[in-house]
Amino acid sequence: MPVERTAEQVRQDIEREREQLASAVDELRGSLDEATDVTAKLKAKLPIVAGVAASAGFVLAGGVGATMRYLARRGREGDEQIRAGRFSLVRRP
Repeated sequence: MPVERTAEQVRQDIEREREQLASAVDELRGSLDEATDVTAKLKAKLPIVAGVAASAGFVLAGGVGATMRYLARRGREGDEQIRAGRFSLVRRP
């Protein structure tokens, strides 16, 4: 047997649910604002982030390999005798 409620009781229940929903939405907005505030977190660690970004860019651009090839080649360079286009004859010491 269903419990009968008056119209006033139903209105009070609906109003109470609205207030609970409004407070839950406010709490959710507050937690989302804190979680998505990336700029404040980034400003606090800007020097570290800049260093990591520069290092990652150097490595991704092949910087380590290019530097090592340059340093290794410098020790093997010799005197260029003849050059024809992109080819050359080199006398090594």
